[in-house]
Amino acid sequence: MRSTIHRYVISEFIFSFIVAFLFFFFIFFVNQLLLLAEEILSKNVSIKNVFLIILYSLPSITAFTFPFASLVGALMSVSRLSSDNEILAFQASGVQYRTLLIPLLIVGLFLSAFSFIVNDYFLPLSTIKFSRLYRDILYSTPELELDSYTVKKYQSTTLITGNVSNKVIRNMVIIDRTSHKDKRIITASSGELVPSTAQRGISSISLRNVFSLTPKNKQQGKFNYFFSDSMLYNILLKNLSFSIKSLTPREMSSVDIYRGIIDKKNRLAKRKQENQNQIISIRKKLWENYSHVRTEPVSYKNIDSLYKELVNHENKQFHDRNLQIYELEFYKKFSITFACFIFIFFAFPLSLYSRKSGRSTGFGIGLLVSVFYWSLLFAGQTLGIRMNISPFIAMWGPDIIILSLGIIFMLKRYRR
Repeated sequence: MRSTIHRYVISEFIFSFIVAFLFFFFIFFVNQLLLLAEEILSKNVSIKNVFLIILYSLPSITAFTFPFASLVGALMSVSRLSSDNEILAFQASGVQYRTLLIPLLIVGLFLSAFSFIVNDYFLPLSTIKFSRLYRDILYSTPELELDSYTVKKYQSTTLITGNVSNKVIRNMVIIDRTSHKDKRIITASSGELVPSTAQRGISSISLRNVFSLTPKNKQQGKFNYFFSDSMLYNILLKNLSFSIKSLTPREMSSVDIYRGIIDKKNRLAKRKQENQNQIISIRKKLWENYSHVRTEPVSYKNIDSLYKELVNHENKQFHDRNLQIYELEFYKKFSITFACFIFIFFAFPLSLYSRKSGRSTGFGIGLLVSVFYWSLLFAGQTLGIRMNISPFIAMWGPDIIILSLGIIFMLKRYRR
């Protein structure tokens, strides 16, 4: 009988979970993908490549869809059972709350595990494939990045383009600076984006009919110039907009993030040790100066300078913002995926208070709780970066709050 009840409760949850999953998936899909696909389609990119771009973007969507779908699905299913008095019927038959809750929690653990796998393995893999595909598309369709008759600035380089079509960028003007910080102007009748084999992360623009002019900053009226039939101009890929899809801590695996954290902690510890060694060295010099004050003429100006240097080193604060971001993303990777389990635990006692409207009530409450959780998560990450609060508290705080509310609702329900 218990196995029959478990199957019945799980089937109710799965139906509601699928409905909620499709709802959230559609929202994230429209928000993150359709606008991108529309922009790419307008540049005459093949349907196959558009499909692959959408496919490689799916893991980033499902990583956030699973927790919220678990919450809304649990609220909808249990609210439906409660509003139809099936929960009351189960109790009258001697079935306790834990008999109904345990199968939902087991499903929640499976969803958390699956969500973690997607977030930890498929997300980094799809990001790498997305980046490679986008770069290949860019070389064949440069107007995806460089529109006709536009001016774009990439750090210290400004690109001015004429008509862009059929892989060719016409009437290009490049403004940058030389190694001596002199402004340089390069004009070309045409250019074409080509991959560079010289160095990873570098892309090249093959220029034709080139003229370069470099005025001398400190020598008025003097300049260097040259003409050339062709020129290969290198530009860092990280300067281009598709670098958004390079691996960030959010898109790395937990193992890679952890390795990055250890490396950054070691570097920070090394900086602190070097500062401590300098403090010891300055104190030694101060002691030597004070020791010779009575016997030898000593420059008090030198002592004052050493003392100020010592104070600066002692008051020096060491903080690595990148380390903070890595730790935030590390804890976030686990807190979001484990939220599937926590949301189900929270939703069960809350849904028992539903007496009418069933699934629609659960759906509405689920949306409100989703917004509340997302706000807490966003606030935690913002405070973690700007105010350097503990990354663990910043990322696990929303889960702890939801779990605590679930425990409170559960205790109240059991006492009734």
